[in-house]
Amino acid sequence: MRKIELKNDALTLEEKGILGFIEKTVTPFGTSAKVDCPRRFVGKRAYLIICKK
Repeated sequence: MRKIELKNDALTLEEKGILGFIEKTVTPFGTSAKVDCPRRFVGKRAYLIICKK
């Protein structure tokens, strides 16, 4: 099951097999940016959701 829904600034995200959610701050990396995550997620699919402050 996969469901991503955005209505009036409210986000609904559903998918079976989610291993967890991580909240991190985007940091500069050269002329780009990055978000660090634990090594155990190497090779896994990830979603990056940009939020308002």
